[in-house]
Amino acid sequence: MAEDASRKTPEQRAGMTDLERLRHSCAHVLATGILKIWPEAQFAAGPPVENGFYYDLELDHRISPEDFEKIEAEMKKVVKENQVFERSVVNREEALHMAEEGRLAALSERSAPSKFKLDIIRGIPEGEEITLYRNGDFTDLCAGPHVMRTGNIGAFKLTSVASAYYKGDERNPQLQRIYGTAFKTRAELDAYFEMLEEAKKRDHRKLGKELQLFTFDAEDVGPGLPLWLPNGTVLIEELEKLAKETEFHAGYQRVRTPHLARESLYLTSGHLPYYQESMFPPMEISEEGGEGRAVKYYLKAMNCPHHHKLFAAVPRSYRDLPLRLAEYGTCYRYEQSGELFGLMRVRSMQMNDAHIYCTREQFEAEFNAVNELYLKYFKIFGLDKYLMRFSTHDPAKLGEKFVNEPELWKETEEMVRSVLVKSGIAFVEIPNEAAFYGPKIDAQVWSAIGREFTFATNQVDFSVPKRFGLKYKTREGGFETPLCIHRAPLGTHERSIGFLIEHFAGAFPTWLAPEQVRVLPISEKHTAYARQITEMLRKEEIRAGCDESPDKIGAKIRLAQIEKVSYMLVLGAREEAANLVAVRSRKRGDEGALSAEEFLTRLKREIANREL
Repeated sequence: MAEDASRKTPEQRAGMTDLERLRHSCAHVLATGILKIWPEAQFAAGPPVENGFYYDLELDHRISPEDFEKIEAEMKKVVKENQVFERSVVNREEALHMAEEGRLAALSERSAPSKFKLDIIRGIPEGEEITLYRNGDFTDLCAGPHVMRTGNIGAFKLTSVASAYYKGDERNPQLQRIYGTAFKTRAELDAYFEMLEEAKKRDHRKLGKELQLFTFDAEDVGPGLPLWLPNGTVLIEELEKLAKETEFHAGYQRVRTPHLARESLYLTSGHLPYYQESMFPPMEISEEGGEGRAVKYYLKAMNCPHHHKLFAAVPRSYRDLPLRLAEYGTCYRYEQSGELFGLMRVRSMQMNDAHIYCTREQFEAEFNAVNELYLKYFKIFGLDKYLMRFSTHDPAKLGEKFVNEPELWKETEEMVRSVLVKSGIAFVEIPNEAAFYGPKIDAQVWSAIGREFTFATNQVDFSVPKRFGLKYKTREGGFETPLCIHRAPLGTHERSIGFLIEHFAGAFPTWLAPEQVRVLPISEKHTAYARQITEMLRKEEIRAGCDESPDKIGAKIRLAQIEKVSYMLVLGAREEAANLVAVRSRKRGDEGALSAEEFLTRLKREIANREL
């Protein structure tokens, strides 16, 4: 079965891209190739995944990367034979009979039943169509679709092998998972592997250590809790400065809230029923005056309930709306240890959060203004490729995964859809991925090497303000509940910085660079002048350092380049005599001599404009 055992719906299968079909088909060719070498192999599921495909199998022989060449050789034979992918529909009894006889995911009938296929068939709901796909002598239980022939598969390569429990359940057998990737052409395949090599060089964990940006201490501090070194703290503060400036001009008001709250706050918000698995366990505290009664406190996993309390703290009128409350609040989420990944998945995060309380009439302008914020930030960071993922609800899961307000879901989803269409921003609609309280947008961006990343979110909340009893006085003298827009255009510092490290390969634009200028005296005789220039720059709040080491100037320049300093000022006798600085740019190399004042003016303009 070249799909996940949960099986896709017809709508999902119809939406499979050409590349996914190709990779889906390549999973069948992989299974065919393995069976030609090890006919006893038992196959489970083998879906296309991001950037490739895999197939899970049970086999006494432990497949290793040393086996890939001979497996690929068999796969190439199958591709060369240009076998047709033939689809057939069978009833449940036929499918079970074929699996019991060992004729599924096999090249010929064998003595052992196709045990994983038997289990998968038994899990298919009554009445659902059961389909098989055959290429050559290989027949597999599969929902499809595929390319027409194996010869259409193009270029492929096996990439890795890992262990995986059947259906992801550790109570089930542990299988071998063989990963591969496939593209239409050899050129595309080669470009993909070149990108992977470049990605290794840009890995934020590697560069974070080399550039002394952040560290982790799982043993004493705890896993997933980053510690920011001075260079990394510069990145945090510059992003926060950018957000504060932008939000000030957009009419936001800044607030601060505590890092924890009583259980009752999250019961009111509804987060505990929907989100408790992602929250740290509660602390039980016997409070004074509570007659020894233990009260549960939770570390906050989100800022919104606290902001709702701030809205409720003051009587509100329609004249106060839209009210935009912003905070760089630290939140804590108990991500599973196996999901932690550098800065991309952490348990402590500083979030560029804000909540906009508005009327329905104000919604379109406010929601669009948030999207415009995204576009501004994308331009600043040089992100040319982006897409909005508009996530909606599944009516079948109302009251389970989503709040049970069917009419409000329809209304707010149409409001968001209308804003996106009118704005002309490219978007795709994704069902069943909304927040529990309303539809949302995830801003997808692509880095300099083409890696996709969720940069920010923009969510509509029609439910929780009502739970908190939030009201504003209308023009007519009545009271209404505001809509709430949750937005985080810069996401969390952790994820955003992880992405930006990889996007810029650690070579940040000058405004963001931890060290903007390094002053390099050619010899000890010029140290006093170097200190004078360094002090002048630092008085203007330029992040400047001075290399007073006895190293030769070539070594000093190489070190500054390795440490990705934006500018180097080389100072010798000629520069000191004329009160000049010899400017060397990290990007452009030697730029000639300037007066210190002229260089400072140019540098300040570059930083103020946040030039790339």
